[in-house]
Amino acid sequence: MQSGNARTRAWLLEFEPASPRRIDPLMGWTSSTDTLSQVQMEFDTREEAIAYARKHAIAYDLFEPHDPTRRPKSYADNFRYDRKVPWSH
Repeated sequence: MQSGNARTRAWLLEFEPASPRRIDPLMGWTSSTDTLSQVQMEFDTREEAIAYARKHAIAYDLFEPHDPTRRPKSYADNFRYDRKVPWSH
């Protein structure tokens, strides 16, 4: 399995929920009257996102992205004779 990096460099503006979600008693679905929870805006740079939030008087919290830790893997390791957990079909 491979995970790509597409669309991971954009800065995202999401609105905090204004009201809690409710469970519909008949169907059991969750619903909300807050339409801003559906809005997500993408910006190319951090500065553009901050400028937009300040211009429209939106309170914001900034979360810096973290670098994922990469573990080297080899397909041949699946068939090693000294595996701790046996592998079979």
